[in-house]
Amino acid sequence: MNHTTHTLQNGLRVVLIPMEGSKTATVVVMTGTGSRYENDRENGLAHFLEHMFFKGTKKRKNARAISEELDGVGSVYNAFTAKERTAYWAKVSAQYIDTAMDVVFDIFLNSKLPPAEITKERGAVLQEIDMYEDIPMRTVDNVFDALIFGDRHPLGRTILGPKENIRRFSRKDFSSYLKRNYTSHNTVVVVAGAFSEHKVLWKIHKEFSDFSHATPPSYEMFSPVQHEPRVSIKKKKTDQTQLMLGVPAYPYLHHDEFALEVLSAILGGGMSSRLFIEVREKRGLAYSVRSWVDRYPDCGYLAVQAGVEHAKLEKAVATILNEFKKIKKTKVSAAELDKAKAHINGSLVLHRDTSDEIAEFAATSIINIGVVRTVEEIVKGINAVTAEDVQRVARDLLDTSKLNLAIIGPHSDEKTLTKLLKI
Repeated sequence: MNHTTHTLQNGLRVVLIPMEGSKTATVVVMTGTGSRYENDRENGLAHFLEHMFFKGTKKRKNARAISEELDGVGSVYNAFTAKERTAYWAKVSAQYIDTAMDVVFDIFLNSKLPPAEITKERGAVLQEIDMYEDIPMRTVDNVFDALIFGDRHPLGRTILGPKENIRRFSRKDFSSYLKRNYTSHNTVVVVAGAFSEHKVLWKIHKEFSDFSHATPPSYEMFSPVQHEPRVSIKKKKTDQTQLMLGVPAYPYLHHDEFALEVLSAILGGGMSSRLFIEVREKRGLAYSVRSWVDRYPDCGYLAVQAGVEHAKLEKAVATILNEFKKIKKTKVSAAELDKAKAHINGSLVLHRDTSDEIAEFAATSIINIGVVRTVEEIVKGINAVTAEDVQRVARDLLDTSKLNLAIIGPHSDEKTLTKLLKI
């Protein structure tokens, strides 16, 4: 991935990624803030603020003016809030790159946050919370995060926040959060696809030259302290039990980060992974089961998620734990190791094939580790992993005392489930 990185005088980082043969261009502005940077009373503010950026600027007076301009050139556009980053983006046919930059830069730098729109959007955010509450598969991670990080730590809180906060936020809250968290040193602008590098860089210099020079926000560090397995049940009437079972793991740039990715792929990466074969194909316990790694600069976790029949919850948990035991006890074969590496490397390429995917990938890399880590670098790291590395990491992380089981469904017997958590 060929790219150039520029730093403006105010500290704003700019990444330009020309893509030969591309017919599209994507503009992303990402700032390194999210729900992790909120206190308890602010929880939900970062996400609500993201909504408000589309409600009008001095140049584009309301949401309709913004959407009509982007719709008028056939753009795909959106924004998202995560725990450690918030992004605004637009993808266009390359000929409309100026429009994409004009609109995305304008909403990021000049949003008016009109009080009347805050009142109206409050209802939309509350409906969004209700929508996800009706989709346990999308919210079991909230239960898991509160369990593994603790509900008093920002990482243990939800991104959307509690309804009582949403109902209370005022324009003053938004302005205060914006001033504290949206800073030049904390922000990256990425443009990927077909464009004139000279013209794009000039435009970014022009628009962002007066952007806030404030010190980047800080966050509360997390160090896992766990001495016994834990279970958290959100009792809810559902047609299926959703579960997440996982352990604390490594942060970004840990010396075993690639071995951890390979371990996760062997366990639950794809339809030929160990968990998919054992949980679904052999026993029919779940329609889908997968594992993945979630990472932050100071911490992370390895988790498995599945949706199962209520009566088969214990059997599903026992099956997953048995695979944990096996991968600790016996080194993976050369063939399985190579398959896992090929799965990761192939997925990396497939998911970094378009201008929007590449732009978000680069922006996230800058926010999380300070540099653009290329696909080639990751592939090199993955290919260097040995069977001994995978087993060593499995033995380090997959320990009874570190297990965390989160559940959404009509269950209440935490004691019985806790007794199951043994490796």
